[in-house]
Amino acid sequence: MALLLSALAALLSASPARAVVTEVEGAKVGLQPRNVGSVDDGATVGEFRNPNGAPVLPANHTYAIYWDPTNSYHGDWQHGVDAFLQGLGAASGTLDSVFAVDTQYTDLANQHALYQSTFHGAYTDTNRYPTSGTCTDPRPLHAGRAITCLTGRQVQEQLETFIAQHGLPRGMETIYYLLTPPGVTVCLAADHCSDYPGTPEEIEQDEEESKEPEAYKIYKNSFCSYHSDINPDNAPDGDASTVLYAVVPWIAGGEGDYHLAPEDRTPGYDCQDGGFYFNPTTSELEKEHPKVDSKEELEKQLAAEKKENEELTAYEEQKEKGLITQTELNEKRAALEVRRELREHEEASARETREKSEGPHEQEPTQAGLGEDGSYDDGLSDLIVSQIGVEQQNIVTDPLLNGWQDSAGNESTDECRNFFAPTQGALVALKFSDAGTLFNQSLGGFNSYINDAFDLAAYKDDYPGVPCIGGVNLEPRFTAPNPVNASEIVGFDGMESDIALDAGVRFSAGGKEEITYPTYTWNFGDGSPVVSGYAPGAPSLNSPEASPCEAPWLAPCAASTFHSYRYGGTYNVTLTVRDVGGNTASVTEPVTVSGPSPSGEPGAGAAGGGGGAAGKGVVPNPIAAASILRQSLRTAVRKGLLVDYSVNEQVAGHFEVLLSSAVARRLGIAGTPATGLPAGSPPELVIAKAILVTTKGGHSAVHIQFSRKTDARLAHVHRVSLMLRLIVRNAATSSPATTTVVSTATLTH
Repeated sequence: MALLLSALAALLSASPARAVVTEVEGAKVGLQPRNVGSVDDGATVGEFRNPNGAPVLPANHTYAIYWDPTNSYHGDWQHGVDAFLQGLGAASGTLDSVFAVDTQYTDLANQHALYQSTFHGAYTDTNRYPTSGTCTDPRPLHAGRAITCLTGRQVQEQLETFIAQHGLPRGMETIYYLLTPPGVTVCLAADHCSDYPGTPEEIEQDEEESKEPEAYKIYKNSFCSYHSDINPDNAPDGDASTVLYAVVPWIAGGEGDYHLAPEDRTPGYDCQDGGFYFNPTTSELEKEHPKVDSKEELEKQLAAEKKENEELTAYEEQKEKGLITQTELNEKRAALEVRRELREHEEASARETREKSEGPHEQEPTQAGLGEDGSYDDGLSDLIVSQIGVEQQNIVTDPLLNGWQDSAGNESTDECRNFFAPTQGALVALKFSDAGTLFNQSLGGFNSYINDAFDLAAYKDDYPGVPCIGGVNLEPRFTAPNPVNASEIVGFDGMESDIALDAGVRFSAGGKEEITYPTYTWNFGDGSPVVSGYAPGAPSLNSPEASPCEAPWLAPCAASTFHSYRYGGTYNVTLTVRDVGGNTASVTEPVTVSGPSPSGEPGAGAAGGGGGAAGKGVVPNPIAAASILRQSLRTAVRKGLLVDYSVNEQVAGHFEVLLSSAVARRLGIAGTPATGLPAGSPPELVIAKAILVTTKGGHSAVHIQFSRKTDARLAHVHRVSLMLRLIVRNAATSSPATTTVVSTATLTH
């Protein structure tokens, strides 16, 4: 981990080429440059700020507009883009997403750039392209496929016309993505285009030989996408007339698209993963190069050649001894030659496949094979999706191009350009499309390959300290003490918790930037007041009676706390954590205390409270335990949630499966509100139940079934956290006592 963090830090200290937020011919735009990592612009991520508290977007609605009067944007490409935007909306609010990282970023009103996106649909705009005042495409398509070159101003004018034509909304809640097909290039200036002459390799060779330096300049200034705004009122924070938009031209190349001329079937990896990798030995970004055959591969080739030569020698010796005729020898020679050619062909094919997988090539998780149009190009839309994913994060954190940036104008995703981790799928380039099938995001059942986002907390707190992440971890944890005696002081350490967004920025009433940390809330289960405060840090005196904190920690602090119980019993202690993005999660652990009950009788008290004792005339609480066994979410949906439980006697009661009300609402899952939760706990819904009746104590397991509707909703979720609650009472007495036990588990597909 230390090596990984040092490598990340080294990479982030050398910022991408040129300022990403810049002015081109008077227009302020947030560019995604194609040429990244070749120039150190002097910026550092430690300067990544929003010093004036410029607005962020707490929620947004998205539209995809395909400006395509020539019907050149294939339907499978449109489906890929639209399915991504729909998945982006369906997964809104979940933590296992790169877009959840943005929730830590705030504005002057202390609004968060929440992951709350709603897809409002797509539309094909058939308004004709302008015929005058256009730009010049640096490299038009061949075979009559070139369409036009559009200026940034023409794109903006068409977007305004389209919005007016269809009565679409304006304002700071809506984002428009305007997309153009292959053959249409967009230029912000003569040397700032979405296309460039030649290939990067050809241009770099020309530069080395001092040929066409202007072509190299056009390549360095070329871009993959950009975002901007239309603000007719010049409102500093935007208003109802503002239009937020991003332009995503066709930058996916044409590999696998047989509709294009062979010379136009070019790769587009430099707009997805940059074609770079981090070399820890030189602390530089370098171009990927195919590797030579390994020692094992060379030895295998030599062994095969030696075997073939030995067989040929043996056949010739047989001929000399008269064991075979010349004709038979010629046939065996021919057969050996065929085998040799086949082996060499297989070795060459394997080498070509390896070179494609090790060298720079695009990753297309949606590349499914031969499409309906006879091409292997349906996955090209994922390169467009990759750009939309980047622009979505930059827009919500910097909608008016005056928000979260570093000193060189780099935005949120620019600080982590070329990081796509962790990944799933195949790295090896597929035949015909020359694309892998990697993905690192699964939103609403749609897989995509999206650049990691920058976690500001990594530069303000050492743990976990990973600056480029693809999702948010929020796992409250503490270890319950062993059984203790009443009145003894016991400690609870919440700093075990895994919290990705564990430091951030808030703004004071006077507009001053202030550091902030997660809040910890402790419910000790004995009816005493909850203890709440910031992390890190711990009260300098025994808590909760006193909670001052020593500088530099924010007061009050409660990451660690002490408590003592007056009476014996088993108490359910609940820790609830709220990170700096506003996300919350809880964990509950039991603590057993030996001592008298409130009535003065010796024995164990009631679970979850300070009552009950085992003594004369008093029925002891049953002892129970229950937990969700390790299983995939897919299995739980198909077969039911597998739960392990144990009881010490004959009991009657029921299980309840609880889901966060906020998550249930986003997923469209219905249920009844859970009652009896510890004070300060976030609201939960009961989404499944099961009856439990036993004739004696023991250990067993049960499957808890969800409703069909709940099954259907959970089937499209990548990850979900559930709470299990078992409530049982003595079944062999007329005056039963009740025990409640709680556990949590996170299930993934």
